[in-house]
Amino acid sequence: MSSLKNNKTCALLEQYLSYLTVVKGRSPLTADEYRIDNLMLFEYIKRTRGIHSDIRDFSGVDIDFIKSVTAADMYAFITYCGTERNVTAAMRGRKIVSIRQFWKYLKTKAHLLDNNVAEELETPKLPKRMPKYLSLEESIRLLIESEKNPRDYCVLTLFLNCALRLSELVNLNIEQLQSDAIKIVGKGNRERRIYHTAATKKALAAWIDVRAAMNPQTNALFVTKHGTRITGRGVRDIVKKYLQKSGLGDRGLSTHKLRHTAATTLFKYGRVDVRTLQQILGHESLNTTEIYTHVDDDRLQTAVNSNPLAGMFGR
Repeated sequence: MSSLKNNKTCALLEQYLSYLTVVKGRSPLTADEYRIDNLMLFEYIKRTRGIHSDIRDFSGVDIDFIKSVTAADMYAFITYCGTERNVTAAMRGRKIVSIRQFWKYLKTKAHLLDNNVAEELETPKLPKRMPKYLSLEESIRLLIESEKNPRDYCVLTLFLNCALRLSELVNLNIEQLQSDAIKIVGKGNRERRIYHTAATKKALAAWIDVRAAMNPQTNALFVTKHGTRITGRGVRDIVKKYLQKSGLGDRGLSTHKLRHTAATTLFKYGRVDVRTLQQILGHESLNTTEIYTHVDDDRLQTAVNSNPLAGMFGR
């Protein structure tokens, strides 16, 4: 299936995406993902129905077209994604959520549908895997490799101390820095404060001195050598660079894994309870936070041996 960029899009879908970003406060990246997922469904249905004239023109996808889409069409599309496109279970699950939320909007907010056929769509069962994260020693190695570059060192320090999302770090502005904390604007425009550690204070002070000498024409905290706000791709490149230099480049790690590392380190060494961790991470649901509280084998062994009966032997 070809690229869905620069298409004549569906007006109802764009109306929904505006609602998603303006009213619900979701990120433009989330809106783009929802757009792609729903347009892929429309393209699949047009192909299966033999509508081959300008297959990527979605301007004709109106409410009558949407009402004609059945749950069977949706399941066939998800099956196609898995068998023909090799889309992972996680990505298929995201597509189902995207479709389900659009149909829900059309029924409950736009009042254009009497029946929501997407309501009963089931997401694929995802395999439970131990999340990837850096050990304490590996985190230290990563920081040491970046010490000579104040900006990059500060980026990695904030990831590993503050458990930021990539979008939160990229969008940080100077005025969000407070004397004792950083004010973070997270998903859904929800604000939270993350208190400074000695490491974040020192890293920020060193970078801000360098940044001031650059005299950037932006309030962005992290800027490029040209004085413009750093992009998500730029941050990914920074992380990739130091993972490679630290000998960790073959681990499949990413910026999000640094967030996971910070959360895991807090839980493991800081004895942080799940609800406190939820506030630090900016999760709306406690269920989301619980994936960060996996325990390692040492803690499992310690927990088992803490049983008072663990030392009892038969006579």
